[in-house]
This record gives sequence, structure tokens and C-alpha cells, in this order.
Amino acid sequence: MSEQLTDGEAVDNVEHDGEDLAADAPADGSKPRPSKVERLEHEGDIAADYLEELLDIADLDGDLDMDVEGDRASVQIGGADLSLLVGRNGEVLEALQELTRLAVYRETGERSRLMLDVGGHRAQQRTRLVAIAEKSIAAVRESGESVSLEPMSAFERKVVHDAVAAAGLTSESEGAEPKRYVVILPA
Repeated sequence: MSEQLTDGEAVDNVEHDGEDLAADAPADGSKPRPSKVERLEHEGDIAADYLEELLDIADLDGDLDMDVEGDRASVQIGGADLSLLVGRNGEVLEALQELTRLAVYRETGERSRLMLDVGGHRAQQRTRLVAIAEKSIAAVRESGESVSLEPMSAFERKVVHDAVAAAGLTSESEGAEPKRYVVILPA
């Protein structure tokens, strides 16, 4: 008997009384593929191990918190002054996130979309960007004209695009890195 899962995979319903555990394995003898949440939790574990080692090497104190937010793993580092890990305009944080994603890729062989936050920097940034987006959305609705924002990182543009979509408008990114920016379009 099979049960359909949300991601389209089928799972055998077998009673696990210790007799026939082989029914859980695919017919080819390989291990069953973990669920998406399990894969994301595993990414978070790998990232946390990598970041713990990095904090030890740098002799920095920090508490790690792992979570799954939507369709990506999320790791937050909190604690004492961690501004060195954020850098000017979040540049060190961006680099550290990419290094952590590479560490996850090295272990899993799969590209990671893991999000890293240090000292609440991204959370504060998200709040600030949503406020900018809301102000710009109001200006677009009032004037009927498109509004172009200042150049932003990919993370910042994503936050703005999400806020614009939630407000029922459309937006697009224009320009070339590192001066890529969001344009909010009238309805």
C-alpha cells in the first residue's frame, strides 16, 4: 500500500515490528531519500559544525541557532560583539554565508540556499528594507509611475521583491552587479 506525499514521492506503509524493515528501502537496495525538511535540517547541522569550528579558530564566542524557514535552512549566530563577522554593509556576512554554503555542498553534493544571520543583522536589514519597499509602493500607487531604488545585494533585492509581490504589484531587477537595483512597476 502506498501513500502519496506532498512532493510526489510514494512511501510504503509497513508495520515496523522488527521483522520486515527492508520494505522501507527502494527496490534497488539504496537508502530511501530523506524528506525535504530532513535534508534542510541536515544542511543546518553541517553549517553549524562548520561555523562552530570557524568561531573556535577565530576565538569568538557565539551561540548557534538552526531552523528551517520555508524552503531553506537558516542559521543564526548570536552572542557577544560579532560585528567582525558582519563587516561593513554586511560584506563579511555575505562571504561567510557563501563559504558556509560551500561547506554544505562539499558534504552533500547539492547546492544550498542556506541563510546565515549574525547578531540579528539580516533581521534588522529585512525590517528596514520592508519599510523602504512600503514607502516606494505607496509612491508608485500615488503617482502611477515606476520607482527605481538604490543598488542592492541579492538578499536585499529578494526582500524588496517579496514585499512588492505581497502588496500586489510587480518589480524587476535591472542593471549589472554590483549596481543591480529594483524597479517597482505600477499595476
